Amino acid sequence: MTGGGFGGETGQGGQAGQGRSGAQAGTAGRPALAFTPVYAAYGALFGLLVLGYPVAARYLAGEVFGPPLWLPVSFAAAMLMAAVSFALVLRARAAAAIQAAFDIVDAAIGGRQRLTGYEETNLSALENKVFRYVELTRARERQIETERSKIKTLISDISHQTKTPLSSIRLYSELLEEVPDLHEDARQYAAQIKLQSVKLDWLIGSLVKMSRLEAGMISLQTAVSPVIPTITQSVSHVYAAAERKGVEIAIDCDPGAAAKHDPKWTAEALFNLLENAVKYSEPGSGVHISVQAGEMFARIDVADRGIGIAESEWNDIFKRFYRSKQAAGHEGVGIGLYLAREIVTAQGGYIKVSSKLGEGAVFSVFLPVI
Repeated sequence: MTGGGFGGETGQGGQAGQGRSGAQAGTAGRPALAFTPVYAAYGALFGLLVLGYPVAARYLAGEVFGPPLWLPVSFAAAMLMAAVSFALVLRARAAAAIQAAFDIVDAAIGGRQRLTGYEETNLSALENKVFRYVELTRARERQIETERSKIKTLISDISHQTKTPLSSIRLYSELLEEVPDLHEDARQYAAQIKLQSVKLDWLIGSLVKMSRLEAGMISLQTAVSPVIPTITQSVSHVYAAAERKGVEIAIDCDPGAAAKHDPKWTAEALFNLLENAVKYSEPGSGVHISVQAGEMFARIDVADRGIGIAESEWNDIFKRFYRSKQAAGHEGVGIGLYLAREIVTAQGGYIKVSSKLGEGAVFSVFLPVI
């Protein structure tokens, strides 16, 4: 360790960090961190002991036939005591240096003044690096918050500015369909305009939800509550589509099964899973929803008998805008599973899938119980 140690020598200008109370300390508090005087003092003591022993032994040997027994014993005891004392003092100085480092970190995090000032010591250099790191971190946090605010404004503008035109398109397409003597081709065009406007409205809404989740703009209100109302709510949104396709939805859930979740957003995640299950299931097949309550998680399984998913795609299907090769013939943009995973993950849960091609898939949602 260099002469500067973790602090300055006694008598140097500036202030040293003893700082247990978080306040600045004067030079009187700095000697506890000065290692050089300790090395010098104990080095001199060891030198005296080592050099003094042969001198004393030779001197006494001139009067007596040999050195008395008490001399080597006293020398050994003195060396042992010196070594123990050195170890204890060094330990105390090291503890003081570590405490000073802790005080520096606390002062930097708490936004208090520097403890050592700007001395040319290792401790002051360490303090400078810590304060610089904290300043950079806070500047980065402020930048992220500014960007988040801009994104929030942009998302709100997009949502607001697109809502009115889409509503107008749907309204005028419905009015066109009601014209008595409208040509059949024109009527079909109006129906397609209406259908595509509905899809566009859904897509924009999904993108807005996705952006809000990624930007941290949505605050999920989680609490331990039964999951059956949440499941029922999600089923109600896909029931009409399932009925048109002849897909039966069965629910197997203990009414007392509960989990810590946000009912509204969890129903949104389950809706995305159920929508895919109905979409990719064969007509006349079924979708089965089951719930298993565990010690740490409540497991909600959504099982279908659809086209299935290759094992090589199990991780990819949860990515944004990813679509399986088997899903190429079905409508979709590939954000439903991504949204479902983001919503569940934000609540401390997770989703996994198990599937075989041509044999359907099982999506398992794990929600924390406590």
